[in-house]
This record gives sequence, structure tokens and C-alpha cells, in this order.
Amino acid sequence: QLGIALGFLVPPVLVPNVEDVEKLAYHISIMFFMTAGTATALFILVVIVFKEKPPYPPSRAQAMIQSRPTEEYSYVQSILRLLRNTNFLLLMVTYGLNTGCFYGLSTLNHYPGEEVNAGRIGLTIILSGMVGALISGIWLDRTKTYKQTTLIVYIMSLVGMIVYTFTLSLGHLWVVFVTAGILGFFMAGYLPLGFEFAAELTYPESEGTSSGLLNVSSQIFGIAFTIGQGQIMDCFGTKAGNLLLCSFLFLGTFMTAFIKADLRRQQANL
Repeated sequence: QLGIALGFLVPPVLVPNVEDVEKLAYHISIMFFMTAGTATALFILVVIVFKEKPPYPPSRAQAMIQSRPTEEYSYVQSILRLLRNTNFLLLMVTYGLNTGCFYGLSTLNHYPGEEVNAGRIGLTIILSGMVGALISGIWLDRTKTYKQTTLIVYIMSLVGMIVYTFTLSLGHLWVVFVTAGILGFFMAGYLPLGFEFAAELTYPESEGTSSGLLNVSSQIFGIAFTIGQGQIMDCFGTKAGNLLLCSFLFLGTFMTAFIKADLRRQQANL
């Protein structure tokens, strides 16, 4: 999330809106070299610092998973079992819808004549989402209300998207920042909720496998929404494109209500 936030803030500053193609290419190349250098430094840190697993299992559920012989695990069979899990399939689709809307909104974030402020609006969405993710994580840890929290955050994402859509054209920049912050608090804050809920629904399957499938779903929907919303915005304007996202968020909210709170990981920890 912090990297995405920097992605909203830095590019508008490094790449100004100029007509000269050579100057534009020069500024873009500088941005790409900085990105490559940052990615290389992070790769070195991951190789040196990251460990395969902690010395002791963090919970009883993880201890039970680690006690299984490695040769018994099959990645293909794990995926097939997940795809037969109705609750997880519903979550995978609803997660893809919410995150795809977030990706589409982030990619096509546009405020006419305010390129730098458009980046700052995106930054506001991400930073407020980081706060939302932190608060929702603390709430889940204390209450274990995965289904209820996920549904409420999904509903508020829909409400935030509707408010953002109809205030974007008012011409008041401060209103856009406020509504963007509210939208980001819930929409970006939903992302870690999906991973935690998936871990509960799919235990004792690998969390890496379930998280990977959620990411696949979000990328597929993100590409589809970005292309579709872009076409609609070109033909009918920004409001029509955002209304498309509102309709899919409504669908995701409706589907989330049908996910059963089968908290298998919590049951294993009892």
C-alpha cells in the first residue's frame, strides 16, 4: 500500500505535463531508473533478511499444518479443493470485484487540469486505506467477526464510491479529497480483510495458495474494469465510468451476504 501511495505521489512530480516528446521521454526514463534501483535494493533486502518461517509456529493451527509431512502436500490438489469450496469461490469473486474496482479507479483517476492533485487524490485514497486496514485488522483480532466486518466494509465501499462519483463534478477540490479519503478508508482497507477471511474459510490449505487465487481474481477483474471503464469514460464521461464501478460493487455486496462464516482456522485454535 505504501508503494502504491508513492506511485501516486512521485510520477506526477517527476514527469511534468509537457508537449516536448524528448523531454517527456527523458523524465520518464529517470522515473524508470529510480524504480529499477528501488526494486533491486528491495530484492537484496529480501534475500538477506527474510526467513522461510519463524522458529516457532505462531498458533496451534499453524503448528498442525507444519506437522504434516511435506510429501503429502499437492499444489494442484490444493487448488482443486479450493475451487470446490463454495464459500471461497464467492469470496474470490467478490474480492476480485472490489479490488478490480479499486485498480480501475486508481488507474483512471482523473481530475481535469489538475494532474498533480490527481496524484494527491490517489495518495489520499491509499493512505486512508492503510489506516482502514490497520483498524480492521485490530478489530478482527479482537472480535473474530470476519463475515460481518467484511460485509460492512463492502457496503461502505459502495456508499463511498457513490458519494465520490456524484461529488467529483462539483468543482470543489477539498470535497473530492474528503470523499476520496472516505472511499479509500473502506475500499483499500478491504484488501487485507479478504486475505484473512480466505484463510479462515480454506484452512488447512496453504494461505499462499488461497491468497494467490484471490490475487488472480483481482488482476482479471482489474484488467477488465480498467479497459471497460476507460472505454465508457471516453464515450460518456467520468461519471458514467464510475457508475459502472458502483454497479459491480453493488453486485459484490449482494454476493458477500451469501458467504457463510465457516471459520475453520478459529475452530482449530480452540
